[in-house]
Amino acid sequence: MNLSDLQRKDVINIESGKRLGRIIDATINEKGLIEHFVVMDHKFWKFWKSAGEFNITIEQIKKIGTDVILVDQVF
Repeated sequence: MNLSDLQRKDVINIESGKRLGRIIDATINEKGLIEHFVVMDHKFWKFWKSAGEFNITIEQIKKIGTDVILVDQVF
């Protein structure tokens, strides 16, 4: 799966069902492994402010579906 495929999916909190935003970037370490994904809060899409960004790790991702990415324990 490509990063561009993940960027088209909404990130959803599995506990609350709340839409958190979409993946906009990934941080990769020296070994070439993904450390975390950068998610832009859906409220900030219009303004593109860095204050609306947060990170999710691979461990927080519970399921990647056709339209959504379900995550646990965000923030």
